Amino acid sequence: MRYVQYFIDAVALGSLYSLVALGIGLIFGVMRLINLAQGELLMVGGYTLFATNGWSVFVRVPLVLLVIVGLALLMERAFRRLRSAAPATMLVMTFAVSFLLRSIAQKRWSAQGKSMNIFSGLSHAFTVGQLRIRYVTLVSIAVGGVLLLGVNLFLNRTDIGLQMRAVASDRRIAQALGVRTNRVVVTAFALSGVLATAALLLFVPQRPTVTPDFGLQIAIVALIGVVVGGMDRLAPATFGGFSIGFANSMVFSLLPTGQRVFLDSVLYGLVIIVLLLRPQGLFQRERQTTRV
Repeated sequence: MRYVQYFIDAVALGSLYSLVALGIGLIFGVMRLINLAQGELLMVGGYTLFATNGWSVFVRVPLVLLVIVGLALLMERAFRRLRSAAPATMLVMTFAVSFLLRSIAQKRWSAQGKSMNIFSGLSHAFTVGQLRIRYVTLVSIAVGGVLLLGVNLFLNRTDIGLQMRAVASDRRIAQALGVRTNRVVVTAFALSGVLATAALLLFVPQRPTVTPDFGLQIAIVALIGVVVGGMDRLAPATFGGFSIGFANSMVFSLLPTGQRVFLDSVLYGLVIIVLLLRPQGLFQRERQTTRV
């Protein structure tokens, strides 16, 4: 029964990392850009929650969504002039933005953790037989599943979603066919902000304090998941994010308490093995003709 408990918790954490991975994958799909500043969306949202402690949840949630999506759109404007630049140049730009935002946060609030304190009731649990299930576990699985399904429907059933897929497949051909690239990229960044907001609100009951490195720690793990799953297509990247979150939770649960300091070593060792055996990505086919 203990392993069933581990499995349920791992699925919940995997669903959260899949949301972050999906946001990273969306930006990579339309811009071929690995946005290292994706985690700072969560960090800024976390400090927004801290600054609004005591406010009504019906005000705080829309405000956090507005702040995160607004910051995502500001990032898009910053990256717009570099779309034709070399990939290394764009990567350095995202690193610079990430470092700048973390430095501002540390200067303003210091490195000491600040309480975000929202949806604390979700950290409570109920028992089913010998299982102890927290409400946040069920909510994370449900919300993660709904959002992933919603994004899939958006990409496959709406005009802007199909245009996003076209740009991801071949930007030049898409532009020649009349696709408005700027509109597509802006939509992708806004959608990544929505996903970051959902992930943040679901992370809070499990990690209720925000630090300048809060988002970076989450984004690095999600990015590793994207690479492990396969960056060239959105579904494998999302499954990769889920897998790395699932593995993170399972390894943590299975390691003896005194050995959990080696969690990162074990996890990254597994990642190395996967990439050696499947360098194209765990969920990618050997040959790909399309990217999204």
